[in-house]
Amino acid sequence: MTEDKPEENKLRYRRLERMVSEDQSNGNGNGNGKDRQKYRRTQSETRAEDIKTKEEKQRQSQPDKPIHRPRDSLFSWSSGFDNFTGFVNWAFLLLSIGGLRLCLENLLKYGVRINPIQWYIVLSGKNEGQGHPALLLSIYALIPITICLMLEKGMANELIPENIGMISQVTNIIAIVFLPVAIIHVKSENFSLMGASTVCFIYSILFLKVWSYVQVNMWCRRDISENRHNRQRARRPSISIAQLQNTSDPSGNNNNKQLEDNEVFLVQYPDNLNYKDIVYFMFAPTLCYEVNFAKTTRVRKHFLLKRFLEVIVGINVMMALFQQWIIPSVKNSLVPFSNMEVGLVVERLLKLAVPNHLLWLCFFYLVFHSLMNLTGELLHFADRNFYCDWWNANNIDTFWRTWNMPVHRWCVRHLYIPLVNKGYSQKQASMVVFLFSAFFHEYLVSVPLQMYKLWAFSGMMAQLPLSSISKFFQKHAGPRWGNVVVWASIILGQPLCIMMYYHDYVITHFKETLITS
Repeated sequence: MTEDKPEENKLRYRRLERMVSEDQSNGNGNGNGKDRQKYRRTQSETRAEDIKTKEEKQRQSQPDKPIHRPRDSLFSWSSGFDNFTGFVNWAFLLLSIGGLRLCLENLLKYGVRINPIQWYIVLSGKNEGQGHPALLLSIYALIPITICLMLEKGMANELIPENIGMISQVTNIIAIVFLPVAIIHVKSENFSLMGASTVCFIYSILFLKVWSYVQVNMWCRRDISENRHNRQRARRPSISIAQLQNTSDPSGNNNNKQLEDNEVFLVQYPDNLNYKDIVYFMFAPTLCYEVNFAKTTRVRKHFLLKRFLEVIVGINVMMALFQQWIIPSVKNSLVPFSNMEVGLVVERLLKLAVPNHLLWLCFFYLVFHSLMNLTGELLHFADRNFYCDWWNANNIDTFWRTWNMPVHRWCVRHLYIPLVNKGYSQKQASMVVFLFSAFFHEYLVSVPLQMYKLWAFSGMMAQLPLSSISKFFQKHAGPRWGNVVVWASIILGQPLCIMMYYHDYVITHFKETLITS
């Protein structure tokens, strides 16, 4: 009996193990019946892969020298192939050939139209207007700057009450915008087109900078007032004799003198209220005022020379594109646009889109990279983030937040955030920002042209529904298609606006000449 016990124990153990496995397969144990099925299916798939591998090895060992194996075509998403560098080079070469053909066509049709002397006549306004009203009005910009500084000094020294001073500042800011409108309207015959455009641009920048200057100094005054109020309410802490002894050595010198020498002393309000500070801000490549700007320690001469050459070359390239390509295309669009010949209008629009887009890209690089970096280097201005990667924007909102960083920062700091802090919703604040931007786009076009058609204003407000369209494509078709919508709006929107303004300008100012001819 004792010899049979080990065999009986083995049988019992096997029987118990079989019962546990049956319970797990039926779902009674910790496992599940589905897990058992999955385990079997996995085993079969693994076995199938083994069979395929063995089959492939056997095929390779055959004397027919097989070369075929399971593979997807490269254009199939399942292939995992993503190197299309050759197609990018092909597209670039094809675009270059197409652009060269358009240049040759333009030269054969119109000849060489580039004339620097003509540009001198246009820019100087030699045959337009009388005297130099644009220059005088530009110099007059020193007056509102001086008024702003004097009002700030008066409020800082408590010579002018806060409410009266702020009302005066608001009046001064509004006058900056409408002064050019009134003078150009009254003396329109004395202003050239380029002169009026320059004046409107200068006063638009002045408006934004003075607004920022006034608002930042107001924040500083309120901060000082709050700190003064808190100090009056708080008890002054007593200073022990031991603390006094620790702060001075036996000779009476301060032990912390070395630490003070290493400190960076920043300008404090109201010490910033002087002509040197405000004039520096007016020329600095930013629209947002700070009491202490981040500055560089030296001027890089090689960097400065490169930016200077880029400005010179860029200006000449833009003038050549404008004379040789854009002016003929715009002139040829007048008759089809007047007769509303849709086919010819679309053809002229597409023909104008290419040179206009090239001009816009040159303008962007010239202003936001070359000119602003040149100014920043001369003034030791350290923040050179004048633009972000707007070319990768997947929707219209991202484009407007990244392509012009000085204006974007101004709108967020001085318009959007104050409106949100006052209880307005983000959508309402965004709508106000777009209305503000649309006003100045129309201001910079309509005032110099002396006609108010609101095409630029409508184009900016059309960005709101276009933003929804780009986000729809981004969400449902992918970020790439959202980026395509952004590029399409940039390439086609501007030439359409140019054609409409040119048509209305010619009809308004030269209607009698067209009728007699």
